[in-house]
Amino acid sequence: MKRLLVWQTRIGPFYIVYSNDRYYPVFEDEYLGSYNSPQHAVDDLAGGHTFSLSNGVDTATLGIPYDVGEWERC
Repeated sequence: MKRLLVWQTRIGPFYIVYSNDRYYPVFEDEYLGSYNSPQHAVDDLAGGHTFSLSNGVDTATLGIPYDVGEWERC
């Protein structure tokens, strides 16, 4: 896994990682889905459409931007 992007939230950082031609949104080593592009991963994460977090927080409430360009590169 290679970390590509990071976004800091009030509950901690979210990452977009890359492995085996797929992109994965990750929070605290928890994989929240598998996507064919970083933009699709960010869209679903920002919109609250990923797998649920084990802590019950809705990612749509965290102010995660839809624009990949706003994310910090790792």
